[in-house]
Amino acid sequence: MSDVGRLVAGRYRLTEQIGRGGMGTVWRGEDEVLGRQVALKQLHVQPHLAPDDLVRLYERTRREARSAARVAHPNVIVVHDVVDDEVDGDGRPCIVMEYVPAPTLADLLTDGRTVPPEEAARIGLGMIAALRAAHAAGVLHRDVKPGNVLLGADGRVVLTDFGIAMTADASTLTKTGEMVGSIHYMAPERIRGQKPGPASDLWALGATLYQAVEGRPPFRRLTAMEAAYAIAVDPLEPLQQGGALEPLIEALLVKDPEERPTAEQTEQALRAVLSGTTTTTLPRPSATGATGPYGPHGDTGGRHTTLAGGPTLTKTGPEPEPGSAPGSGQGQGPHRDPGAPARRGRRTRRRLLVTLAVAVTVAATVIGATLYVASNPGSNATPNGAGGSPTPSYSPPPVPDGYHLVKDKSLDASFPVPDGWKVAKRTSESVVYVDGTGLVRLEIGVVDPAGSHPMAHFKDIEANTKLNYPGSYRKLRMQKTTLRGRPAAVWEFTFRGRARTFRAIDLGFGREGEREYDISLSAPDLEWDTYRPVFDKVKDGFITSAS
Repeated sequence: MSDVGRLVAGRYRLTEQIGRGGMGTVWRGEDEVLGRQVALKQLHVQPHLAPDDLVRLYERTRREARSAARVAHPNVIVVHDVVDDEVDGDGRPCIVMEYVPAPTLADLLTDGRTVPPEEAARIGLGMIAALRAAHAAGVLHRDVKPGNVLLGADGRVVLTDFGIAMTADASTLTKTGEMVGSIHYMAPERIRGQKPGPASDLWALGATLYQAVEGRPPFRRLTAMEAAYAIAVDPLEPLQQGGALEPLIEALLVKDPEERPTAEQTEQALRAVLSGTTTTTLPRPSATGATGPYGPHGDTGGRHTTLAGGPTLTKTGPEPEPGSAPGSGQGQGPHRDPGAPARRGRRTRRRLLVTLAVAVTVAATVIGATLYVASNPGSNATPNGAGGSPTPSYSPPPVPDGYHLVKDKSLDASFPVPDGWKVAKRTSESVVYVDGTGLVRLEIGVVDPAGSHPMAHFKDIEANTKLNYPGSYRKLRMQKTTLRGRPAAVWEFTFRGRARTFRAIDLGFGREGEREYDISLSAPDLEWDTYRPVFDKVKDGFITSAS
């Protein structure tokens, strides 16, 4: 039965549902005592929770009202009342708030849309004003994200939904190890299980501003686990549309909370972007990434970046060798394979993912809050042991003329290789063959165990490619597919070498938790039609013991 028209606490008439999330539903209502419109946040029924957990959940919700009510500021939603909704006899708390008839920033950014850096700075000024007021009152928000930013028609920016807010001196009201919040806007220290502070809200502000100008969160991945890993350890992918806002966003998204700007510095930097004249100084991370003395009332005394009307942040790090394929690892021949450095580090990544998986798995069972994961719902990866049909056996075609069959024991695979091609490099995880000119490369690699889907690590490799070859890399396609019943992804692109343009194709396939194999070929673009059939012949003749 619809709740429209129902009276809550003998005073608030529900008139229209205006929002719904994992935690509860938000209604527009009528305060029949004062004759004004209000917004009511009504908790969902939680039949799976034990009585003690329900008590904890309801107390957390009441605390939300008390926390938000402590913050009186034009950029913070006003809390009018908190009442018990007795519709099911369980006395669920219902928060009565100011009604702001406005879309959210998330609505504005739907389908990857963006806003200009100056408009993002204006919105950011409203957000930082709200956070400064909250932090001064001893309140952390803990769920700053585009969906919690209302954009009024009069230009008012309102930070709402202090649903998981906490005071500095309050108990967490969560079981040990639980995390609450939206994973893509959760600061690295929270991912690592450390206690959040004001800097954690500022990191989320930086992630929100990044999405505003780039059209996606800064560490978007296919799964919550991969997003958590990326937030904790991966470098930030450079902004393409940040403009004058870029240095501030990069400073806010530094991994170490003590090296981020303060709220006051952040506000000054945002004003500088809008004015285009004022200059402000932001702390820069130390060269080693170690924690420095920077804190709420101090400065690093180290490297800084100056923010004025445009970005002046100097990027550091080695330039890629001219003529090298995308990637930063050592290679042989005139160009390197774009996947090599990412694959070499993947064993280390997997070990860290095991640690982070604990945090993310616990987060999925949070009492009283839901992880909102903007993962790709179209992922068709099948977890190992999660059902699905076994892969039928595959019989490869005869070895083509001009090729010989290689049986590689270390990779547990057999595949055809053109006659005359030599091994240029071998590791425990890959082997590289080159033709007589050294300009054409074939690599067979293995990832063990495989991640959620080959598309995920292709996106990671692509991020490094863009970084190392700005203006040179061009994606032709990157899409999901299947190969012999296994999840697969194919990626084609071009890049500029020392003296010529190269083209490459990479195919990854394998089920999560099993082995993933990668077959990649790169060759001069002008000779691509000559060498492209090599890739097809290797792929068609590729078999493993599991095939």
